Amino acid sequence: METITAGFIGLGLIGGSIARGLKRDNRNIRIMAYMRTRSKLEQAKNDGVVDDILDSAEDSRLAACDIIFLCTPVEFNEMYLEDIRPLLKKGALVTDVGSTKESVHRTVEKLGMNPVFAGGHPMAGSEKTGYENSTDHLLENAYYIITPTPETPPELTGRLRDVAKAIGAIPMVIDYHRHDRIVAAISHLPHLIAATLVNLVHDSDTADQLMKTLAAGGFKDLTRIASSSPVMWEQICMTNTDNIVDITDRYIASLAELRNRLANRQEGAVFELFSRSRDYRNSFPDMHRGSIMPDFSFSVDCVDEPGVISIISSILAVAGINIRNIGINNNREMGEGAMEISFYDRESMEKAALRLSSYNYKIFRR
Repeated sequence: METITAGFIGLGLIGGSIARGLKRDNRNIRIMAYMRTRSKLEQAKNDGVVDDILDSAEDSRLAACDIIFLCTPVEFNEMYLEDIRPLLKKGALVTDVGSTKESVHRTVEKLGMNPVFAGGHPMAGSEKTGYENSTDHLLENAYYIITPTPETPPELTGRLRDVAKAIGAIPMVIDYHRHDRIVAAISHLPHLIAATLVNLVHDSDTADQLMKTLAAGGFKDLTRIASSSPVMWEQICMTNTDNIVDITDRYIASLAELRNRLANRQEGAVFELFSRSRDYRNSFPDMHRGSIMPDFSFSVDCVDEPGVISIISSILAVAGINIRNIGINNNREMGEGAMEISFYDRESMEKAALRLSSYNYKIFRR
C-alpha cells in the first residue's frame, strides 16, 4: 500500500486495531487521532501507533490526511462529518466503521460528501472495548465490507480496499442498501430472536427455576448472542429499523405458518422445515454443520502467519487431543479469536484450552 497520512476520530477497539495494523504494515505511515479520552491517545503515542494527537475533530492538521476514519458511535460519526468537511484536501477519503450504513450514507448525501465517502464495516470485534484491547491482528481474515456511494471515485474505493488488505482483512464491496438488508437477516434478527427466546424462558419458568437449571447444550448455544451489549444493540436497531422490521415481519409470518401446520397436525411439516434448513445450513462456508448440538469449541487469538495452524495442531496432537475441526473465523463481531477449534467432547475441549493457555495463547470461550 502507498504511504499515506491517516486520521482517526475515535480510537477505540476497532479504530485502534486498524491503526495498529497499518503501522505494522508500514512504519512510515503517519497517523493522527482525536478522542475525548486524551490519556488513551497519550498511550497510543507511547506505543508508537499515533504520531500526532489532535485537539478536536476540527483540528486543521486533518487537512494533511489522505484518509479519515470515523470510529465513534453512528450518531457521533454523523456529527463529525460536518466538522471535518471543510478540512478535506483534494483527493481525501472519509470512511467509517459502523455496523449499519443507511443512516450515515443519508447524512453524507445531505452534506454533499458523496464524492469523498465510502462506508466501511470491519466484521470483527471483542468482548472487551477500548484502545487498550486493540491489536494489530484483530481484523486479520475478517471480512471488511466497503460501501461506496454512487459518486465515490474508483480510486478512493481502491484506497480503502488497500487499507483492508494491508491489515490482513478481506475487502468486499457491497451496495450500502444491500448491506443493511443482509445484516438485518444474518445478524440483527438472530440477536433479537435469541434475546426474546431467553426472556420467554425466563417469563415461563417454574417457581424453582427448573427451566434455567436444565437450560444447556443446544439452548445455550442457540442463545449465546443474547448476552450482547444492550447499548450497542439499541443503537443498531434504531439505525436499521426498517430492514429489521421487514425481516421480522417475514419471520413472524413463517412462525405463524408453522404454528398453524402444527396445530392442524399436518404430517411432514416438521420434516420439511428441518430438511430445508439442514441442506441450506450445511452449504455454509462454516466449520459447524448439521443440527444444533452442544458446542465443544473455542477460538484462539493468534497472528495470521505461515504455519500457525500446524503449530497449534501439533501442540494439541502431542498431548493426544483429537480435533474435530479447525479453521479461520472470517466474521468475528462477537469477539471470537482468529482461529476456531472444535472438539468431539467437553473433556477434550477443556484439556486443549489448558494446553494452549500454557503456551500463552489467549482462549475465547462461547
